[in-house]
Amino acid sequence: MVKTFAGCYSVPVRLRRTLSRLWRIAWRTAVVLALVPVVLVPLYRIVPPVSTLMITTWLTGQPVARTWVSLRAIAPSLVASVIMSEDGRFCEHRGVDWAEIGKVIDEADDRPRGASTIAMQSAKNLFLWQSRSYLRKALEIPIALYADLIWGKEREIEIYLNVVEWGPAIFGIEAAARHYFGTSAKALTARQAALLAVTLPNPGVRDPRRPSRLMETLAGTVAQRARFSGAYVDCLSPQARL
Repeated sequence: MVKTFAGCYSVPVRLRRTLSRLWRIAWRTAVVLALVPVVLVPLYRIVPPVSTLMITTWLTGQPVARTWVSLRAIAPSLVASVIMSEDGRFCEHRGVDWAEIGKVIDEADDRPRGASTIAMQSAKNLFLWQSRSYLRKALEIPIALYADLIWGKEREIEIYLNVVEWGPAIFGIEAAARHYFGTSAKALTARQAALLAVTLPNPGVRDPRRPSRLMETLAGTVAQRARFSGAYVDCLSPQARL
C-alpha cells in the first residue's frame, strides 16, 4: 500500500490494474458460460447431447457405455415408471414445479434437496456440476424453463433417459437395460422398468439386478403407479405411453 498525504492508504496503480483485469476476465467467463446452454439447448433438439459427467468420465480415461435410442425404442413402461418416480407432474409444469419448490423452501434446512423436475435434472446433467448447492439449484431453474420451451415434452424425456447415469459409467437407458438385464430398452418388462426407475436416486449404490427389500417395495409402488399413469403422461404421443 502507498500512504497518501491525507494519511490514508490507497491501492497501488499496478494492483488496481491487475484487479480490474481479473474482474474483466471473470465477467467475460461468466457471460460465455451463460451462453453455453443458450446455444446448445436448441442444438440438442436434433443432436444427441453428452453430459458433463460423461465428459468427466472420458477425461479420466474410463470407458463410457451409452447407445442413443429414440423414445419409440424405449418400453412405455419404463417411460411411465421414470416419470411417476422422478417427476409426477411432468406433463403439468413448464420445466419447473413451483409448488414443489415452495414446499422445499417452507421446510428448508441446511441441505439443498428435492423438487428437481426432469427438466432441472437434465439441466444439471448437461450443463452443471453434480454436487448439491443452492447456487446449482438456482442455475437449474432458468435452464430448465428454457429447455422445456425449446425441446417440448417428448424430446425432454428422450434426452433425460439417454443421458442420466444408471450406474458407474453406465449412461442412458439402452446401456442400462443391456448391462443389468441383457435386453434392449424396448424389451424391458414392467418389473425391470420399475427397478431401473428406483435406481436413479442413488445409482452408485442401488443395483436393479440385486434389489434390496427396500428397492423391491419401492419398485412395486412405482410399477403400480405406472400402470395407472394415464393423465400423468398424456403430453406424450400414444406410442410412448402405456
